[in-house]
Amino acid sequence: MFSLRRPLTVVFAMLMAVVPLSVRSLAQASQPIPTTPWTQVQTPNMYPSSAVARDWERILIRTVYTEAVSPVPVGVPYLGFTSVAMRNAVRTAYRQGHASAGAAVAVAAHDVLATYFPASKTHLDADLAASLAALPDGGWKNRGIRIGADAASDMIARRTDDGRNDTSIVYARDPKPGTWQPAPGGAMLAPWLGFVDLLVLPSRIKVDGPDALTSRQYAADYLEVKRTGAVVGADRTAAQTDTALFFNSNSAIMISEALLSYLGQHPVSLGKTVRLFAVMHSSMTDSVITCWRLKYAVGFWRPNQAIAGAADDGNPATVAEPGWTPLVATPPYSEYVSGHACLTAPAVETIRMLLGEETPLTLHSYNTNTDRTYPTLTEIEFDAFHARIWSGLHFRDAMQDGYYIGHTAAHRAARLIR
Repeated sequence: MFSLRRPLTVVFAMLMAVVPLSVRSLAQASQPIPTTPWTQVQTPNMYPSSAVARDWERILIRTVYTEAVSPVPVGVPYLGFTSVAMRNAVRTAYRQGHASAGAAVAVAAHDVLATYFPASKTHLDADLAASLAALPDGGWKNRGIRIGADAASDMIARRTDDGRNDTSIVYARDPKPGTWQPAPGGAMLAPWLGFVDLLVLPSRIKVDGPDALTSRQYAADYLEVKRTGAVVGADRTAAQTDTALFFNSNSAIMISEALLSYLGQHPVSLGKTVRLFAVMHSSMTDSVITCWRLKYAVGFWRPNQAIAGAADDGNPATVAEPGWTPLVATPPYSEYVSGHACLTAPAVETIRMLLGEETPLTLHSYNTNTDRTYPTLTEIEFDAFHARIWSGLHFRDAMQDGYYIGHTAAHRAARLIR
């Protein structure tokens, strides 16, 4: 097992002098997404264009987050279920031969989504009809349809009774220094998520837990977020504030949407496309499940609670500041580890492994309604990593361990999904 804790920090430090990032406009991802014609499909024995997979990845995002309005972490497993089913359908179509891989992709995605999001079925049925209409009729198409349906059925059967939406799991901890407490009258968001069965990994990735309250490292992280993460009076530049607000967007889809835009201009084969998203979304799924188990089991306090309660933490290097408020509103779940890190890291690491470090991506923030173009993936990680500290939401240790989980999950998923 390799460690990303210190090397990641070193890499980020090297990027401190990077010039400001360019920004260019993109169409809003929340707008209706047209289906791309499969212009390359001319005869039954030709592989379909990878546009079919890109179309259904966009439909997937629309269904889960625009139409169903799923909370960010809750929607992630459905990205994983659908993308893995699409990949399995293509693999089967290629292995069996004499079957339309394009039809298999479309039906697999449609059937998974229609099962879990029945309110979107009318839209999904129309999307599927458009996808299948672009393919020539005949035995190839019919066999592809059956393969896609089988892939979806297999995924749905595998995920039966997997722990989703188990309302018997409730977060509750006695108040004490270091322990996160929900806001009065509130509760932890989706505490069951940490108990859901993993999608592809055989076991959860282990980390060492938060630093002890009395340690020097905790004091250093405490002082950093207290100094840079406040809504007013922070030692934070305007550019850092902009970055913090930019990345306070849906971390489950930010990288995926940027990748879809990139692949629209630089397409790869259908097989490579479905593997990209299967590795990305399955590693995100297993990372967020691991993250949520830690949030539930460890229940480490957020910076706003830590700074208010510093007089009782037993560390002489921390000083309480009543009324300290973070730049970004604190979400309803504990601090360790960072969910943002556990979603951004596997997405970026997948692209790094399969397309390369210097894959330029244009990211869109729904929070600021702006775009940023990043020439390298490390620059994305640097900004996304520090954004959560500058937002006043996380200690550095939670970010480092979240990135370790995400990077490791991506590498393990890539070895399992070929």
